[in-house]
Amino acid sequence: MKTIPYILIAIRFLLAPVILFIAYSAGEKARLMILILMYVGLFTDIFDGIIARKAGVSSEKLRRMDSQTDLVFWLSLGFAAYFLNPEIIKNEWQGILLIFLMEALCYIVSLWKFGKETCTHAFLSKMWGLSLLIAFTYLIGFQQAGWAFYLTVILGFISHVDVILIVLLLPKWQYDVPSSYHAWRIRNGKQRKKTIFFN
Repeated sequence: MKTIPYILIAIRFLLAPVILFIAYSAGEKARLMILILMYVGLFTDIFDGIIARKAGVSSEKLRRMDSQTDLVFWLSLGFAAYFLNPEIIKNEWQGILLIFLMEALCYIVSLWKFGKETCTHAFLSKMWGLSLLIAFTYLIGFQQAGWAFYLTVILGFISHVDVILIVLLLPKWQYDVPSSYHAWRIRNGKQRKKTIFFN
């Protein structure tokens, strides 16, 4: 049981180059397979945290691995969406650039303050992850951006602002902070650090 969370994270990490290869080499034929792999990756992301807590191995190392693997996994889907729908992606470059800039800003602020990358697994970040799933389903499966894309840009911006506030408010680096409100409570000594989320 204790090794299963690491195996699930490794599977998600290995899915990234597979998704890129299929999207680049197979083109239109790859759409269904990429969607299947995306949902497989989602389930590994959900269950690695659940099993880690059940097995008592939910550590800083595991959570940081999980966060960085998530980044690689979703980036691979972003590039896959570009390979399959270059015109749609080019038309929506402003929203995509905004998300990249916000992601970079989160890393810059966290590295500047703590010397470590962010690992908050905040509630809004999880909501953004679900919106990414919907947006990529539309982009890859139905060749559409529309409301799903704009929703994920809006949620992405809000969730990244929340992460930046968490980093700025925390007195010291820690993982699994649900929101900037919880970070404020921790800063004021009103709440001990807890890991309370499903992932």
